[in-house]
Amino acid sequence: MPGVRVRFAPSPTGPLHIGGARSALFNWLFARRHGGTFVLRIEDTDLERSTRSSEENILASLRWLGLDWDEGVEVGGPHGPYRQTQRLELYRGYARRLLEAGIAYHCYCTEEELAAERADLMARGELPRYLGRCRDLCQAEKARLEREGRRPAVRFKVPADQTVVVDDLVRGEVSFECSGIGDFIIVKSDGIPTYNFAVVVDDHCMEISHVIRAEEHLSNTPRQVLLYRALGWPLPEFAHVSLILGKDRSKMSKRHGATSIEQYMEMGYLPEALVNFLALLGWSPGGEEEVLSLDQIREQFSLDRVAKNPAVFDLDKLNWLNGYYIRQSSPERLADLAVPYLQREGLLPREISPDRRRWVEMMVSLLKDYLNNMSEIVRRADVFFAETVDPVDGEALEVMRQAEVPAVLGRMRDKLKAASGVDEESVKKMLKELGRELGLGGKKVFMPLRVAITGQVHGPDLHRIIPILGAERTARRLERALTAAGR
Repeated sequence: MPGVRVRFAPSPTGPLHIGGARSALFNWLFARRHGGTFVLRIEDTDLERSTRSSEENILASLRWLGLDWDEGVEVGGPHGPYRQTQRLELYRGYARRLLEAGIAYHCYCTEEELAAERADLMARGELPRYLGRCRDLCQAEKARLEREGRRPAVRFKVPADQTVVVDDLVRGEVSFECSGIGDFIIVKSDGIPTYNFAVVVDDHCMEISHVIRAEEHLSNTPRQVLLYRALGWPLPEFAHVSLILGKDRSKMSKRHGATSIEQYMEMGYLPEALVNFLALLGWSPGGEEEVLSLDQIREQFSLDRVAKNPAVFDLDKLNWLNGYYIRQSSPERLADLAVPYLQREGLLPREISPDRRRWVEMMVSLLKDYLNNMSEIVRRADVFFAETVDPVDGEALEVMRQAEVPAVLGRMRDKLKAASGVDEESVKKMLKELGRELGLGGKKVFMPLRVAITGQVHGPDLHRIIPILGAERTARRLERALTAAGR
């Protein structure tokens, strides 16, 4: 598909939201799939709420997800500038063009007057819209209103009795009656363009071929189509992606879990897991496989496999995917991810020796099968940092009441004290010898040892736990368990 140009155009009023990240991903995938161009534009005309820190957060989040851009903020390009606040003269020029053509007009209505008009229409059961009070003002009336200190906005004249038909690449043909739209503002009284006007000017001037965005923007599309037509510009292709809902089928919100990419980063989710998950929110691959790398998704992505129905944000599925990618990661990478959480809890010092670093790699390799995200390492690793452990529940206490427990704990303690060092193979040998010497089956040996060493009846294999704890610390825990049992 030659000439594909898509854009992601966030407003920097907060961190990158899950929905925004999915829109960025779908645009990036479409561009890369068709050898096109991905443009990153910042829509910062909300002067009160837009901040550079939010912009930096958005850019950092996109990069963390593995999404790069060919044109836009920080990388430049032939269609810049790429921040709307740096393009105000461009918008004013096109607004003048519409005013001179009689397609737009100055509106002097106050917020109070507009609110009263909306309330009246709603009371009559009609759709709230602007009824055109300022459409046909004469020069004298305009002058009088300006003497009152009123600063006009610019409104677009919506043609009456027309239907706007959008052939959406996801939703099919969608029709809008102009009679329900009303003349809408394109430039506010402070000279700042509204979203619908600025986005049309930017998308045209940046030669955007496909506008791929969330379904919530579908209602804006007829206004934008009317502006394209009024300015004599060709329409881009539109594709509106379904909403993201929580498992209760309501719109995704904080009660369904974290909503920003930054929060998932902080909780220890891996970028490849989040990308895989986001891609499956509203898009389906050709086969049954759900674990897909970014390259695999890019090779398969197409808009005809994007669903019309809302996508459900299933945290359990994300956790499953993230656990999978954690298990596929190298010990070195897992240690890199785990260390900051352990340092934050005071479990590791700021400076870590090479030996301690190797110890962390051993520990996270052991625990990775039990992690949904890397922040859970603090809770899971507690057994390796604690000075003492106690049975965590009634089942563990019951194990320690068995008659053979003192012999098992005492004999294993003695073996560890006599050992010059332990590794997985030597511990396996000790455990086999212990069972043979005492004439006990595996469960009778392993269960009391596990409870004495970890406090729990379930967990990783003992021959992997003990080398990480070390012979001396393990022997101390066995001694303490013997003392606690009063035997």
